[in-house]
Amino acid sequence: MTGQVRTVDGRVAGRRGQATRQKLLDCLGEMLSSSPYRDVKVIDVARKAGTSPATFYQYFPDVEGAVLEIAEQMATEGAGLTDLVADRSWVGKAGWATAQDLVDGFLEFWRRNDAILRVVDLGAAEGDKRFYKLRMKILNSVNNSLADAVKELQDKGKVDKDVSPAAVAGSLVAMLAAVASHQKGFQTWGVKQAELKPNLALLVHLGVTGKKPTK
Repeated sequence: MTGQVRTVDGRVAGRRGQATRQKLLDCLGEMLSSSPYRDVKVIDVARKAGTSPATFYQYFPDVEGAVLEIAEQMATEGAGLTDLVADRSWVGKAGWATAQDLVDGFLEFWRRNDAILRVVDLGAAEGDKRFYKLRMKILNSVNNSLADAVKELQDKGKVDKDVSPAAVAGSLVAMLAAVASHQKGFQTWGVKQAELKPNLALLVHLGVTGKKPTK
């Protein structure tokens, strides 16, 4: 853990304090995977971490404050999604590889952080600006790079001038987020995971380039 970690009252936490704080966050993260966000109580998190509610309140004002801390860490990790698109080619076979890598990386990130992302989506939908900003931080990491990719193709005459790079990128990212959060639901429609990825990559490739991929 880098930097100084402080308690709620402003004191700098020592190594043991930092370890306790992280354990509380880890336990909360595990509980969010199996319990509805609204049902998670401070006393339950503290008990799972082998400590007391009083200790929990030394580091976090409430469960929501701790959830936001986890969400911040996750959003920072999510900023790395830009590497899936930035400075990647969308021409020929390389373009198909880029689309596939983007879909693979995006779906994997969502699966890995499914529990906290559900809470972030809920908070954003309810108008909580803190959760909304975190959600946009993650999506912008892909959105901005996709918009740049469309604009670059447009400048080279490979994409129609009437196309709005920002609108295309935003639509594709919204689609990716919706599909990523609905991955389990596709099974009820008879769609296998192995079928979902290439077909989603096809839509992404068509959206960016306007053309079928060269495989």
